[in-house]
Amino acid sequence: MKKSFSALLVLMAVVLLPLAGGTPWVQVARAQMDFSLDEAETDTPPADDAQSDSGADMTFDEGQAEGGEGADFGGGGGDVIGQLAAEDEGAQGATGDAAPRATASQEEVYAVQQVYALRINRVELLPSFAFTVNDPYVSHTALGLGLNYWFTNVLAVGVNFLWYQGLSSESDLNFFVRRSTRLAVPITEWQMGAHLNFTYVPLYGKFSAFNQFIFQWDAYIVGGVGLMRTRPVPVIDPEIRQFSYQMRVAFNVGMGLRVFLSRFLTFFTEFRDYAYLEKFENLEVALGGQRTDASTWFASGSTLVNNTTVQVGFTLFFPFTFEYHLPK
Repeated sequence: MKKSFSALLVLMAVVLLPLAGGTPWVQVARAQMDFSLDEAETDTPPADDAQSDSGADMTFDEGQAEGGEGADFGGGGGDVIGQLAAEDEGAQGATGDAAPRATASQEEVYAVQQVYALRINRVELLPSFAFTVNDPYVSHTALGLGLNYWFTNVLAVGVNFLWYQGLSSESDLNFFVRRSTRLAVPITEWQMGAHLNFTYVPLYGKFSAFNQFIFQWDAYIVGGVGLMRTRPVPVIDPEIRQFSYQMRVAFNVGMGLRVFLSRFLTFFTEFRDYAYLEKFENLEVALGGQRTDASTWFASGSTLVNNTTVQVGFTLFFPFTFEYHLPK
């Protein structure tokens, strides 16, 4: 009991003595832990030499503490992150007014191929073969030859010539009808045709064949005026009547398709209608001496005839080569 009581007294003394400030070492400890207002504002170091030496390494001069010119990291006063953020904001503000920030975009790019074959200032030679599709009584077959000059890449002026004589023939239908019914259908024979034409190309493109070849093509319309040299074929009174060829004014209009096999060689097909006024044989035979009168051989009035033909052939362009002249 005495030992316990003695230990309790010692413990109480240890606790109460600091509160009372009785011992010198307690006062020294309290002095080191006491921070007064005067001590926080003063710039003079403590009088103790040991403390002055130990705190010399942690002293910052006024230029470094306030971000003066001698501070490290570019004079930022030690706040490196703040300075970098401020510089970035200043740079964005300076460039933001000058030009907007580029945004990523996806734009479609088109590749435009040059025209495969130019026609401008070139001469086109067109040999062809033509046949009629709308006359069941006479087959008007012809050999054709055309010549065009292209003064632009889509416009041309030219002529075409068709030769019929010796190539046409009467159909079996007309012969058997006339023989069985004693009725004849008046027919005509054509010798030749020559026409002035204007050609315009509104369409141009290309297509693939057999998954291997690519062909260029163009579609055109053609029209003009010319002459047809024709005569009636005597079927009503062939023993007496004999007709000679006469000139007829003919208009023509059509459309065609041209496929380029090379830059100077093409294949073309054309659908064209030649319209003119024809004089047919008179279906009545005059009696007596008037039977030999040539004025009674023709029917009264004229009949509009449409010679609808299909022409196929090929084209040669001269010169064979050409050069592109691009705008400066």
